Amino acid sequence: MTISEIYTSAPTGGHCQAEMAAFALLDELHIPYARVEHDFADTMEDCAAISDVLGIRICKNLVLCNRQKTDFYLLTMPEDKPFHTKDLSHQIGSSRLSFAPAEEMERLLGCTPGSASVLGLMNDKAHQVRLLMDREVYEAEWFGCHPCKNDGSLRIKTADILKVFLPHTGHDVTVVEL
Repeated sequence: MTISEIYTSAPTGGHCQAEMAAFALLDELHIPYARVEHDFADTMEDCAAISDVLGIRICKNLVLCNRQKTDFYLLTMPEDKPFHTKDLSHQIGSSRLSFAPAEEMERLLGCTPGSASVLGLMNDKAHQVRLLMDREVYEAEWFGCHPCKNDGSLRIKTADILKVFLPHTGHDVTVVEL
């Protein structure tokens, strides 16, 4: 995996619209970040080397839905924590959780599979996605995520996500124990 040096400003070009919109919003909100560019990170194993460069752990982000595909969730959790739908379903009062179809993820968050990110909530203007955050991630000093595409990764203060970014998007966070 090829990983760039660490940058502290947005790229100047050559990136997709979703990425550029994420950087533009972070800059507009005066949220500082460190970022790296890298080969596509399709697995959490790929993210491990990226995490080491940024000095944080990249979060695992799962887009889930109920069986009827009427309730959607973005689950942010530590990369190495196992996920059991039964445990989460009980906490949020939704049975039969499964992975949301790729087209729903793209429609709701503007992210493709493998690129799901809390930053995609900027695209959920109708607030159809409920953010679920594992307590470990919620309480961590740093938050690691992709900028809506998995060929780059960011290190952001978790407090900036919780106190600046989410209020701007109008999303609340539900803390869960996985």
